[in-house]
Amino acid sequence: MNILVINSGSSSIKSKLIDSVTYELKYEQNIEEFKNHKQALELLFQKINFKDVDAFAHRVVHGGSIFKKSVLVDDEVLKQLDSIEHLAPLHNPHNTQAIKIIQNMYPNKKQIVVFDTAFHQTMPARAYMYALPYDLYEHEHIRKYGFHGSSHAFLAQQTAKILEKDLSHTNIITLHLGNGCSACAIKKGKSIDTTMGFTPLEGLMMGTRCGDIDASIVGYLHHVLGKSMKDIDALLNKKSGLKGICSKSDMREVLKMVDHGDEKARLAIDMFVYKLVKIIGAYWMVLGRVDALVFSGGIGEHSSVIRQKVVEALHHCIKVLVVPTNEELHIALEAKNKLM
Repeated sequence: MNILVINSGSSSIKSKLIDSVTYELKYEQNIEEFKNHKQALELLFQKINFKDVDAFAHRVVHGGSIFKKSVLVDDEVLKQLDSIEHLAPLHNPHNTQAIKIIQNMYPNKKQIVVFDTAFHQTMPARAYMYALPYDLYEHEHIRKYGFHGSSHAFLAQQTAKILEKDLSHTNIITLHLGNGCSACAIKKGKSIDTTMGFTPLEGLMMGTRCGDIDASIVGYLHHVLGKSMKDIDALLNKKSGLKGICSKSDMREVLKMVDHGDEKARLAIDMFVYKLVKIIGAYWMVLGRVDALVFSGGIGEHSSVIRQKVVEALHHCIKVLVVPTNEELHIALEAKNKLM
């Protein structure tokens, strides 16, 4: 069964055609710098024989409190997706737009939506609740949702295979480290806590995102320094993290700056590693037993310097694995399961 996996963002559309039985990657294309999504998708589809495509599978960032697992697309699902797009305004509208365009172009093809938040639906209330007035959760659905779910789910499955353990008996800490970073505590194969929260801003220090900060800083920036909420949102999401400390968001460039003696770059690395080690320690205590610490993502897979610094700071013996993530394959397999 050939599944065309679509990851539609604001400025790029990534696609992979995957045989969900043999796991073979049959075609891959990324499209950037386009005028509109319809034009980009039409360009993509010129190079694909649609007799070879059995279904489309879409990555959607936020499922809110409505979607707890992958779903087949119908008119009701589209209405529900529209109703929660405000939860991830930088991502969900673009994800949904691609679904609607394909529905109009190929109405007889099945479409499946796979949510970044779905894997984390197994978190207990003590982990996903914020200590805010309860009605904000009850009526406004403000809670921790978690993201990078397809990546963490794939890593859990692959790690269990590597360890030759049943997934339901496997306890691991997975680290998805790229421009966006998140950690996940996985107990008996299920997510019990993760660092990203109501949005992908919470948690670890990232390329351009600040991660955890005192919430009062937002009020201070607005009321005392006179910054607009739009400017504050841009500051926290696009001008902070590694970039905020040393002006570069790419870890490779930051490490080169350290080699040349740049003290701000050194501080950025120290902060990045410290925050990682702190959350690993917390998740270790929550899990009780950790079978492996798993590094993945651009930084996790390719930066031996960061891995070494993290492991040295732990001061404990632990099995460390580097496992390349494959979110698209996970999405394709989720879609296949929905169609069977």
